[in-house]
Amino acid sequence: MRRLLDRWAAAVRQRDEAAYLAVIDPAADGYRAERRLVFANLAAVPLASWEYRLVRLARGAVAEAELRYRLAGHDAAPVTAPLRLTLTRQDGRWYVAGQEARHPAGQLWEQGRVTAVRGGRSLVLGVGQDEGLLRAVAGLADAAVPAVEAAWGGRWARHVVVEVPASLERMGALLETPAANYRGMAAVATGDRVVVNPEAYGELADFGRRIVLTHETTHVATRGVTTAATPKWLSEGFADWAAYRGTDRTARQAAPELAASVDAGDLPSGLPTDGDFAFTGEAGRLARAYEGGWLACRMIAEGWGEGALRAFYREGRDGFRGVLGIGPEDFTARWRSYVAGAF
Repeated sequence: MRRLLDRWAAAVRQRDEAAYLAVIDPAADGYRAERRLVFANLAAVPLASWEYRLVRLARGAVAEAELRYRLAGHDAAPVTAPLRLTLTRQDGRWYVAGQEARHPAGQLWEQGRVTAVRGGRSLVLGVGQDEGLLRAVAGLADAAVPAVEAAWGGRWARHVVVEVPASLERMGALLETPAANYRGMAAVATGDRVVVNPEAYGELADFGRRIVLTHETTHVATRGVTTAATPKWLSEGFADWAAYRGTDRTARQAAPELAASVDAGDLPSGLPTDGDFAFTGEAGRLARAYEGGWLACRMIAEGWGEGALRAFYREGRDGFRGVLGIGPEDFTARWRSYVAGAF
């Protein structure tokens, strides 16, 4: 089985369709046709590596395996995806007769033929999208990288991969999450990838698209130091701070929901909680959570300096006293005053 999987992987790397199909059971007509399409969908994807690793053989001629691949010029470590392969033996030879991915459309090329656009600092992969749109995305992603570098510094790849599926539903399949969770989100970062919601992204003007791609690229850059202990107001607020840094947007322009709330006399009692960032919650609450996090990070950058903000991000909740020299209660009180005066 290892030799079989090695031959199958080599066929993908060498772009040899005949060798790729030779591993598949000749009697599995539907699966052969499906894999022929997927092989063609991969034609434009720049691969640095592609391999299958056998995890174990299960009962009923089933192999549990992992697909491991890297995109040329972008992935330092392999992306992995679990597979369950059904095996058959014909005339003394083993074949792959079918597969059950945990999420069948979890890779972009499983959704259709991929168009690849290379930017100077980005790679944009799209399915069912106009190439002109993908080139525009690449241009904004290229601009996002130096903006994030100026805001964050640190150790990161300094390039970004953006995937643009055909629809919101296809975005949900890539993220292995119900699509409804992302209906109002123009893009989301997952690992080293930024996945665009073509429906919400299409409703934005150029400035909004720039902010979105810079925000999500910030998440890619800070991924190595972002942990489960990093509060959402800090991770999302820092990403917005990096995106708005250097622009001429006022607080009222960048935080309209929070401005309206303050104008109505409803000053938030505390920093946004992680629950306030739930995609399934009320849209206004989500917007105010992002805006409140952004103002908290802007307050740190203005009051303690940008270096302190970066250090605070790395320290997380431990940074209140270690970096800022105040406790969380004092910080929250200062933030409430800052919000009240921001508009």
